Amino acid sequence: MSAAQSPVPVQDPKLVPVPVPAPPRRPRSRTPFVWLLILAVAGSIAAWWAARPQTQTKAPVVEVARTATAVVGNIERTVRLSGQTAATDFVNITAPMMKGPEASREMILIHVAPPGLWVKKGTLVAQVDAQSIADHVDDLGDTIETAQADIRTRRAEQAIEMENLQQSLRVAKSDADKARLEYNGSETQTDIQRQLLKLTLDEADARYKQLQADVVQKKASHDAEIRILDLTLQRHTRHRDRHKRDYQAFSVYAAMDGLAVMQQIWRGSEMGQVQQGDRVFPGQPFMKVVNTKSMQVEGNVNQAESGDFRIGQTARIHLDAFRDVEFSGKVHSIGALANGGFRNSYFVRNVPIRIDIQGSNPKLIPDLSASADVSVEAASNQVLVPVGAVKNENGKAVVYVKEGEGFQPREVTTGVRSDLQVAIASGVKAGEVVRLD
Repeated sequence: MSAAQSPVPVQDPKLVPVPVPAPPRRPRSRTPFVWLLILAVAGSIAAWWAARPQTQTKAPVVEVARTATAVVGNIERTVRLSGQTAATDFVNITAPMMKGPEASREMILIHVAPPGLWVKKGTLVAQVDAQSIADHVDDLGDTIETAQADIRTRRAEQAIEMENLQQSLRVAKSDADKARLEYNGSETQTDIQRQLLKLTLDEADARYKQLQADVVQKKASHDAEIRILDLTLQRHTRHRDRHKRDYQAFSVYAAMDGLAVMQQIWRGSEMGQVQQGDRVFPGQPFMKVVNTKSMQVEGNVNQAESGDFRIGQTARIHLDAFRDVEFSGKVHSIGALANGGFRNSYFVRNVPIRIDIQGSNPKLIPDLSASADVSVEAASNQVLVPVGAVKNENGKAVVYVKEGEGFQPREVTTGVRSDLQVAIASGVKAGEVVRLD
């Protein structure tokens, strides 16, 4: 329809608009609360749907068995013990034991051979400060000379005393002889005179006899005095000789060819090797001269494993400091009694074992930490399977052997067991596949 066909009504200006009354006000709507309720119900339904148990389809489990093939070979069971290297042929160098009165005093080392030095027999390896001993020996020499002079002087004085006593004895003998002659010629004398002569004779004889006894006593007294002086001289001489021996012992010489190895001593609050200027006590070891061609490993093994060891068993020895060096060895000795630990491990008992090292090497020196794998049991040409293939079921050894598509258990008899393999005496043949897990 065109615009001409649709006439627009014209408003009459005379007409007055009449106001239309407002519609009545409706009450407030509750629509937001309804929507909130709907959303809460929907959330609950969604949570229930998510939490409900769902049936999932599991993928089929494919069982993979680890297997191994039984082989023929040699097997060896070893027990490892740890310890340190030590020399079997050595000489301890100790501080000299002094014979003099100052036998307990400290000594100062004024010379010590460098550690690690190869020394020959008779080489000076240590020397103690002996200046005070030398001075004392000189003083004792003067004392000895004085004692010898005292003996000579006293012998001369005794000779004079004895000669005077002998002279008195000779005079007394002459008086006694004279009195005897007068008494024997008194026939013409009166009785009173004869009695007086008799008394004179008795007095002279008594005096002579007394002087004879005095001579014997004086000789014994002189001998005792000389003996005392001789003992004093011997005491000083022995004192000097002891110090001379100490003086000679203060120079220490090697008693054999070998390597000089220093000992550890307490220096203040820490341990250290002996060096020049240290103080040592008589009899204290401070050095060793060792023959490095004759070495051993000193170790300990728990008493639970000590029953596996026998003298003569072979061993492979490694040094912790030089892992590329390996030695062969043999068990030399086994302790008869177990030793306890210290402090908290006092209840642990270990048996000492010594293993001789066969061969030598410039790197092999004493006091190195070492380990030895001792062969305690071995067998050759045995059917071997891994340790994990042997199970213990109802107290029997069982091996699962592959038969067809599965594995069947077989009861076996085991032999030597090492850390990795087990020898099968019967039940499994070489080439069969066994299950490990």
